[in-house]
Amino acid sequence: MTTAAAASPPATTRAGLTAQIEAIVAQPRFAKATWGIAVTSLDDGRTLYKHRADRLMQPASTAKLFTAAVSLSTLGPDYRIPTRLLADGTIRDGRLDGALILRGMGDPTLGTAGSTDWADQLASQLAARGVKRIHGDLIADDSYFSGPSFGTGWEAGDLQSWFAVPSSALSVQENVVRVTVRPGSAVGLPAVLDFAPAEARPEVLGQLTTTPPRAPGDINLYRAPGEATLYAFGTIAANTPPQRFKLALTDPALIAGRQLRQALARHGIRISGKLRVLHWPQDDSVLLAHADLLAEVLSPPLWQILQRGLKRSQNLYLQNLLLSVGAYTQALAVNDAPPGFTSTETRGIHALDQLMAKIGVQSSASLISEGAGLSRRDLVTPNAMVRLLAYLAAQPYAQRLRQALPIAGVDGTLSGHMRHTAAENNVHAKSGSMTYVHCLAGYVTSAAGERLAFAIMLNNYDRPDGAPLASSDVDAIAVLLANYRGRD
Repeated sequence: MTTAAAASPPATTRAGLTAQIEAIVAQPRFAKATWGIAVTSLDDGRTLYKHRADRLMQPASTAKLFTAAVSLSTLGPDYRIPTRLLADGTIRDGRLDGALILRGMGDPTLGTAGSTDWADQLASQLAARGVKRIHGDLIADDSYFSGPSFGTGWEAGDLQSWFAVPSSALSVQENVVRVTVRPGSAVGLPAVLDFAPAEARPEVLGQLTTTPPRAPGDINLYRAPGEATLYAFGTIAANTPPQRFKLALTDPALIAGRQLRQALARHGIRISGKLRVLHWPQDDSVLLAHADLLAEVLSPPLWQILQRGLKRSQNLYLQNLLLSVGAYTQALAVNDAPPGFTSTETRGIHALDQLMAKIGVQSSASLISEGAGLSRRDLVTPNAMVRLLAYLAAQPYAQRLRQALPIAGVDGTLSGHMRHTAAENNVHAKSGSMTYVHCLAGYVTSAAGERLAFAIMLNNYDRPDGAPLASSDVDAIAVLLANYRGRD
C-alpha cells in the first residue's frame, strides 16, 4: 500500500473520498496506464465514486465472479456433481459381460481432500453388487463436455502450466502432476525425476545432468502444446535438495481410469479387457443408450466448490463449473443456443449472457468468453462488475458467497493484503492479476457502517523499477473505502 494512502485521514464526504482516490490514480507513473473504478452503496444504490466506469477493461481472475453467478443461478448452491460407473452389458453370477464405463460429469474435486478415496468408493459399491469380473473394457469417458479442453483465448504458452490445466469432465487431483527432480548419485549421471501421481509419468526425453556441488543449476521442463512427451534438459548440482515443480496433466481421464483400475484390483474385481479413453469429439450416446448405473460418488455442494475455487483463484474449478452450466442447459434445452454444434463452453457463456441481460447489464459491457479469467479476450466495465455484485448481494445465497471470497488479511489470495488496516477482515473480494493487469472486486463495509460494492481495475500498467507493487495501489483504494466515514 502506498505510504500516502495509508496515512490519509478518513474521508467524511464523497468529495473528500474522490480527492483521495484521484490522488492515487493521477500519479505520474500511471500516465500510460488505464484505471477503471466503480463504487456503489448496497444500502441505497447510489454511486459513491466512478472513474471511467463504463470503459471495457481486462478483468483477469475477477471474471470468476461471473462464473460464480451463472453457476449459482443455473445449478443452485447445493447442486452436487456426480461421477458414475455404468455397465454396458448384463451381470450374471458376478460377471459383467460388457464394458464398464467411468463417466465424468465435471467434478473438479476428485482426488482432493475429502475425495481422495473416490475410486475405492466406486469399486466398493461395485463389489457390494456382487461383481467380481469384468469381461470387457474399462472406458474412461470425459465426453460430457464437448469442445477443446482449454478455454477460449487461453495462451498456448500457459497450457503446460499448473494454472492452465485442461478442463475435463473427468478431472482428478486438480489435473496436476507434481515433478520432483533430484541430482544423480554421482557427477555426470542423469538426474532422477519422480512423478506424483506415479501413474501420470509421461514419456521423458532429453537429459538433466548432475554437475559438481555448488555449480549453478539450470532445470528445464518443456512440453509442446498438444503433445504428451516431456522434455527435461539442463543441469542440477550434486547435493542439491529436491526441486519441485507442478505441470498440467495431458490426459486427466486416462489417469482417472488407471486409478479406478487399481482400486478395482484392490477390491478383488478383475478386468479382462483394456483401459480405453473416450474424448470429445467421440460420441458416447450409443454407449450410454442402454447402460445401467452401478455406482456413484458426488462432489461437495456447489457453494463449497466455489469457496475452494475463489479463495485460491483455482482456474480448473471455475472453468469446470462454467462447462457444467453449459452441459446442464444443453441437456434441458433451456437456453436457446443456436442450431448445429455448439460447444459446452459456448452454451455456458450463452447462459451467462442471459443472466446479465436479466440483471440489466448490456451485452456490450460484459464480454466474457471463458470461466476462469485466463483469457485476454475477456472484457468488462467496472459498472457491469458492480451491478453483478449488487445482484449477488441480494440473493438468498449472498452470505455464503461473501464468505467464499478471499478476506483481506485473513485467507485466500488476500491473506497477506491490507493487514492492520480497516480493510482487514472487512474486505471480501476477488483479486485478479496477469501481466499489466491488476484488479480487485467485491464488498466492504465503510467506517460509517455502509455496505459497498466496488470494482477497482488497473490495465496496461508496466510498473517502473522501485515503484510499489500494483496490488498495493489497488489495495490502498479499498482501504480508503473501508475508512470512509461519510453518508452523503
